[in-house]
This record gives sequence, C-alpha cells and structure tokens, in this order.
Amino acid sequence: MLASPASAPTTTDDVLIAGGGICGLVTALTLHQLGIPCRVFEVVNAPRPMGVGINLQPNAVRELYDLGIDDALLDTIGIQAREWALLGLNGNDIYAEPRGLLAGYHWPQYAVHRGELHMLLYRTVLERLGPDRVSLGHSAQGYRIAEDGSGVSLLVKTPDSAELMAIGGKLLLGADGLHSAIRAQMHPNQPPIHWGGTIMWRGVTRAPAIRTGSSFVGLGEEDHRLVIYPISQPDADGLSLINWIAEIRVDGQRDWEGTGWYNEVEVDSFLHHFEGMKYDWLDVPAMLAQCSVAFENPMIDRDPIDTWNDGPVLLMGDAAHPMYPTGSNGASQAIIDARRLGALFLEQGVNAGALAAFDLALNGPVNEVVLRNRIDGPFGLLKLVEERCGGRFEDINAVIPPDERQQFMQRYQAAAGFARDALNAAPPTITPKPA
Repeated sequence: MLASPASAPTTTDDVLIAGGGICGLVTALTLHQLGIPCRVFEVVNAPRPMGVGINLQPNAVRELYDLGIDDALLDTIGIQAREWALLGLNGNDIYAEPRGLLAGYHWPQYAVHRGELHMLLYRTVLERLGPDRVSLGHSAQGYRIAEDGSGVSLLVKTPDSAELMAIGGKLLLGADGLHSAIRAQMHPNQPPIHWGGTIMWRGVTRAPAIRTGSSFVGLGEEDHRLVIYPISQPDADGLSLINWIAEIRVDGQRDWEGTGWYNEVEVDSFLHHFEGMKYDWLDVPAMLAQCSVAFENPMIDRDPIDTWNDGPVLLMGDAAHPMYPTGSNGASQAIIDARRLGALFLEQGVNAGALAAFDLALNGPVNEVVLRNRIDGPFGLLKLVEERCGGRFEDINAVIPPDERQQFMQRYQAAAGFARDALNAAPPTITPKPA
C-alpha cells in the first residue's frame, strides 16, 4: 500500500513519462515532434553510458531517422550490420543472411553501444525539449488516478525528501524498466522475474572484426554459445570494439535477487566453459581473455500480462514486455512502442482512449515475441542442429534443408515486425509535417 503524498498535486496538461531509458527518451522526442507537452522523470542523478552492445533492427532505425537521428549520428556510436550468421560447434555455417541495406531493406540495421545510444538520445532530448523537461533523481513509486477522471499523478521519491511527491499530469507512461513500480501497482499479483537457467557474461574486446567486418555471429549450441559482433567502426589499426556475450544454461536455481543482477566478474571465472572454441578464423578463449572484467547477469524476462493499460496509465518498453535478448529486438521494440503511441495520439487525441488502443493493438503480438524468445528466438536453429547431429556437421543441407532454415527465419522476422517486404511497403508510422 502506497503512502499518501506529502501534498496534493498540481494538474497540468503534461504527459508524464516515468523512466529516462531508451523507451522513455524516444517517447519524449516523439511527443515533442507532435507538439505534445511532456516531462521525463528518471531515477539516476547523472546519466552515463551503461551496458554494452545491442542491435537496432531496420524497423527501429526507420523511426529514428524520422526523428532526425540519422546515419551521420548513428555512425558515431555504432556500425551498420552487414550479416547475421549462426555457426555450429565446429565453426561451420548453419545459416547466414545479409542484413540491413544489403538485404534489400530501405533502412540499415545498426549494432551500437547501448550506453552511447542512450546518451545520444538524452542529449537530443535536452536540446529539443529543454533541460527543465527532464527531472533526474526522481524515483517512480506508483501513481494515483483522479477520481473525477481529470488526470493522473505520478508518485516519486527524491534524494531530498523521504516523503512521496505527487506530480500531476494528463496521462502517465510507465517506461521504468524491468523492475517497474508502475507495473507492480497495476499488477500487484504478478509472478516474480522469470529466469530460464541461462547465465550470460558480457564484455567488449578491441580486435579485428571477422567475416564481413560487420557480422553478427551466433556460435555453438542451445545451452552453450557465444554471440559476437562489432559495435564501432575500425580504427587506424583495423581494430573494432567487439561486443561478446558468452552464455551457458545451468540446472537449478540461483538467488539473483540476493546477489544482484549485473555483477562484475573476472573473465577467468567462466573462461573454462569456452576453451574448446578455437578455430582458424577465431580463437575465442584468447579474445575473451583480453577483457579483464566482464558483467555477469541472468537471462531474464517477465511472464506476459493481459493488459498494459489502466485508464490514463500505460506501460511501455521493458516495463510492459521485458524479453530475452535472443532476437535483438528489445530496444527496437521500445522504439516502436514510442512511435506507435505517437501515431495513436494523432489519430485519437491525447487521451486514455489512445492508450487503450495501443494496448489492444500491441499486447497480444508483442507478448508472442516474448514467449518466442524464451524458446531461443532465431537461435532455435542451434537447437535443431543439436537434436539432429549433435552440433557438428560438414554439410548443413544434409541436416536441415535450405528451405526449412529460410522458413524458420522468416517466421521469426514476421513475428518481430521486421519482415523486409512488409516493412519496405509500409507507410511512415508518423507522417512528417510539410515543411
């Protein structure tokens, strides 16, 4: 039960955004583009670049371009992806396809440093909306809906006060992430965070990029794999910042609540799991060993919920649909959320009806992606190979025919919203205003 706020809120026409992550910031930029006043409330006191690599699919890059965040800016924080490939335990190709522009999309796919993308969005919000529109050090604790339907209050705590402060607005968008207080109030009986048994170690190493020079590579088997891809342009020595994710699936449970979600660990603590991954084109143990410290965390999500909407309150991004990072679409979906909501505001007005329409349109399809990612998303091909030949082969066509591999990937792309022909033919989510 939430305590009462220290004072009654002053109601404004602002759309309140709880959370200044990727989803919250892209939402703020979208609302500003549409002339809708908003404010962002972020728990940290001083944003700084956190995390390692993520991929932005063409459907999300398209939306960033429409916000004026183009390739000139994205090239400063990442690199356009050219290939997506899965390889078996002995290093032979299972499936490979071009990505982004090389695949015929009208927009590229980008591999970027998550923290640098976050800071780029943060700087853009400050420049366009003004620093007074972003309140740092404000921890979302919950919300109150006005009895007369006149608005909603975001309840926050600040370092300067032990009491809750109520901030009134027209609507509230809960973009406060995996541990969302807005979601917890909306769904007080939600199950705990879901962990399927996979532990990930993330890090970056400066090294030559393999294959095309900008390839996303998944290597290994379902319960024991490595993901690597560059997240920077090559330097004068031809070296790029290589993002890697080393994963194993284990039996039993672990108290992640007690030990923390993102722990710094020595690479030596997990290197033995990957000692056998040595190929003439990549020495995995040597690459991992160049990074002295890695971040250990579980692969987690939450069970889907049947609604993200409570009147004038809507959940978005990871607060609505946290998902396993197996399809490279967590950040992309957060961006799509922001743009789809903006389009609904244009169609229906800035009101609770638009929030309900968002929930109706996206809840079912996106929850399907969450569940599909639990069964390894596009990495499910590794499981098929393991089941049919133990992960080692000379001719993949004798294990899984080309048509079956292609259909598998097309089904995933369609479910995740970035099937090429459908995306290329789709009109802009938000039609730009005439100059």
